[in-house]
Amino acid sequence: MVAGIWLDILDEIGRTCQAYGRGDLLQTVRRKRVQLLDPTLRVLVVGEPKQGKSQLVNAIVNAPVCPVGDGATTVLPTVVGYAEAPVATVVEDPTPVRPAVGPVPANAERTPVPLDRIAAGVAGTFGRHAGSGPAHVEIGLPRALLKAGLVLVDTPGTDEVTAIGAGVPAATLARADTVLLVSDSTRELSVAELNMLLHVTRSHPNVVVIQTRTDLVPDWRAVAERNRKHLAEAGVPAPLIPVSAALRLRAAATDDHALNAESGFPALIARLRRDLAGKPDPLARAAVGLTARTVLEQLAAPLRAELESREAEKDTGPISRLHAAQREVDELRRCSARWQNTLADEMTDLISDLEYDLRDRTREILRTVDEAFDSADPLTAWDTFQEWLDRSLVEAAESNREWLVQRCDWVARRVAAHFARYGHDVLPPWSAVVPEHLAERLPEMERPRVDRFTATQKVMTGMKGSYGGLLMFGLALTLAGMPMINPVSIGAGALFGGKSIHDESRQLLRRRQSTVKAAVQRHVDDFFVRATRDRRDTARQVQRMLRDHFAVLTEELQEGIIRSLRSAKAAADTDAAARDQRQREIRLKITRLAALYEQAQQLAVGRPASVPLENLT
Repeated sequence: MVAGIWLDILDEIGRTCQAYGRGDLLQTVRRKRVQLLDPTLRVLVVGEPKQGKSQLVNAIVNAPVCPVGDGATTVLPTVVGYAEAPVATVVEDPTPVRPAVGPVPANAERTPVPLDRIAAGVAGTFGRHAGSGPAHVEIGLPRALLKAGLVLVDTPGTDEVTAIGAGVPAATLARADTVLLVSDSTRELSVAELNMLLHVTRSHPNVVVIQTRTDLVPDWRAVAERNRKHLAEAGVPAPLIPVSAALRLRAAATDDHALNAESGFPALIARLRRDLAGKPDPLARAAVGLTARTVLEQLAAPLRAELESREAEKDTGPISRLHAAQREVDELRRCSARWQNTLADEMTDLISDLEYDLRDRTREILRTVDEAFDSADPLTAWDTFQEWLDRSLVEAAESNREWLVQRCDWVARRVAAHFARYGHDVLPPWSAVVPEHLAERLPEMERPRVDRFTATQKVMTGMKGSYGGLLMFGLALTLAGMPMINPVSIGAGALFGGKSIHDESRQLLRRRQSTVKAAVQRHVDDFFVRATRDRRDTARQVQRMLRDHFAVLTEELQEGIIRSLRSAKAAADTDAAARDQRQREIRLKITRLAALYEQAQQLAVGRPASVPLENLT
């Protein structure tokens, strides 16, 4: 019943690999299935050179099947199994290059080796042909332990993790049920050995550290204790068994049970028998749990990566285009408010500045008029003055118009600058609404009517003035006995008459000057009112033209952006739906893989599976 459970889980893992299209993982699961159903227990002996691996194998089978000694070393992997009679064979793969995974092919070339040449064959001194693939030596011995199903594989010594069993399929880690890492007692476990153990325990649930040559080191127990501490600190879940192959072989030769017990091999043999007996159940369950972890992690890794990438796609693709379109809509709204505020504010300032400029120019003209007519007589200077006044007003109007044109162009370009990011900063023909011939629209000034000092008025004024002088001086001289009309009184009358004429002439000049100044003031005020109205109307027309132009442009941009927004939203909705659907599928697959993994781990620790297999399909 238990074997059926782990086999069902392993088959379910294989079906999952097939469903995911991972043929490589499926082959791994199938090989593991064949291996676990094989009743033999394949024990792989690994370790650094000169640590006593070959002597350990010889001591387990109590036969010199592997070369030992200072000048001998194992070059070809040696597979020691059961045979009715001692036999040795060199096996060569005819394929020059093939993966070091899987069983030996059926067309492998087998060359029998005489028993007395077994050591030479293991040392790799014969049996290799040019162009042939990896080779190993198979040895059969009539031993009860081997007959029970134990198979020992002695590998060439190496201190590199990747080199363990990499050259020969018969010695690969993938085919091993138990791994024995050999290290002698003359030193503690090295960093390379600990790294090797970490690598092996990730792919094998059953690893044992064998500390050899305890007979050579008196304090081997202290070394063993330190090695166990190293294993615990490194997180290597492997037991350590101290042994002495020399004591084991000597005890076997002398049938000394006490010496055999001292060699430590009874504990090792008991461990191997327990593993052999437990392969259909606890060992198989642990192997299935480890296989599940290795295979399911490889299946889940691309799913997790895809899930993370799809989560990251929220900020890219159609969603990013949707966000960009939404930002464009918001930016266009802000742009619309900005350009309208800019146009309104600038035009208000423009009208105010134009009015101030025109007022300042007309005031300058009036100041000049006042200064001129403080001394000039309008009767004689009017024609020249009128020509100057018309020319000055035209110049003031033209200068004001030029400023209007410059400011309108500046305002138009400033408003258009808000649309530069859209590439629509073309200005409308606003200058067409600005009038050019201003002199034709200026008011004409009529010659003001002023009083003239006629000859009759001069005679009458002189007579009035001379009468007073004649009477005043004539009366005064009568007191002196002189007649009223005398040369003195006549001279005084003439003097007073001349003064009266002069004073009246000055008063008439001032009245003429005041009249002309008032007339010019009224004319300039009329000019200012008309010119100001004309500037305001022109500025308003330019403002309306710019407003209408950029309003139409804003509507066109808004329609285009809204169409882009709708298209982006539709694409984003479609993409979001597809992405959510795919994410749900990925999460469901990861959940099923996690459930299958949990079921395998519960089986590995001896607990019943909590999730039925049919729920995972």
